[in-house]
Amino acid sequence: MDQSSGPDLTAVPLPVDAQARLDDSRRRLFTSDLSVNEFLLVRQAGFRPVGLVLGSSVYHVGIQAGRWSRNMELDKLSQAMYHARELAMTRMEAEADRLGADGVVGVRLEIEFKEYGNDLAEFIAVGTAVVADAAPPSGTWRNAKSLPFTSDLSGQDFWTLIQAGYAPLGLVMGTCVYHIAHRGMMSSLSTIGANTEIPQYTEALYDARELAMGRMQTEAEYLAAEGIVGVQLLSLPHRWGGHTTEFFAIGTAVRSLRDDHVIATPGLVLPLTDR
Repeated sequence: MDQSSGPDLTAVPLPVDAQARLDDSRRRLFTSDLSVNEFLLVRQAGFRPVGLVLGSSVYHVGIQAGRWSRNMELDKLSQAMYHARELAMTRMEAEADRLGADGVVGVRLEIEFKEYGNDLAEFIAVGTAVVADAAPPSGTWRNAKSLPFTSDLSGQDFWTLIQAGYAPLGLVMGTCVYHIAHRGMMSSLSTIGANTEIPQYTEALYDARELAMGRMQTEAEYLAAEGIVGVQLLSLPHRWGGHTTEFFAIGTAVRSLRDDHVIATPGLVLPLTDR
C-alpha cells in the first residue's frame, strides 16, 4: 500500500440513488444525525454540516475453526471483519468527498447479521460531513492520506478538542478474532467452588486485546498522529459461539494545531426542572 496517500475517492463507485441524494444536498439543504446541541457546538467550532454520509458493505464472513485446547487468533476471520469495515468507511469517505467536505463527525460503525444468510453481515459507517469556515495553520483539515478526517467523538467532545488546539485525523481501529481454548474435564473439576484465576483464559483475553490495540496504534502512526482519544475496547461475540469472540479497538487519532493548548473553563449548569 502506498503510505503517502489513501485510496482515490473519486474512483469509488456509488449507487445512483446515493449520488442523487448527494446532488440534492449540494443544491438545497443538509441532513445530519447530530442532536441540536451537537449541531450548534459543531457550528460554534467553525464547521458547517453539509450532509449525512454513509457507506455499506454486505460481506460473507468465512469459516475458520480453532483448535479445541489452544488459544489462537483466527486470522482469516480477523481479516474479514477488518476488510468489511474498511469498505464501508471508504464509501462513507467517498460520499463526503463528493460533497467537498473537510471531514466527517459523529461516525458510527454498526454490524447487522442478516437472516437471509447465516454468514452474511452488513457493515455500515454513517456520520455527518462538515466543511470548515476557515483553514487551520497547516492549510488543510484533511489528514496525511489527503482524505477527509473522520471522528466518532460527540459534538461536545469535538468542540472541546478544537477549542483546545487539536484536530482529528481519522477514526482508527484494530480487530482480532480470537479462539479461547476449552479447558479439560480434570482442569474444570479442580476449580469447582474455588476462588482462583484461570491463567489460560487470562492470557487469551490479554493477548487478543493487545493485538487489537497494536493494530489501532499502527493505523494512527500511519496518519502521523500525536495520539488517540476516546478509545473503546469492545468484545463482540457475534455468532461464533462462546469460545470465539472479536476484540475491537477504536478511537480518534489527533494532531496538534498549535503549541498553546488552552482548555476552556467548565461552566456550572443547573437544570430548570421541578424535581
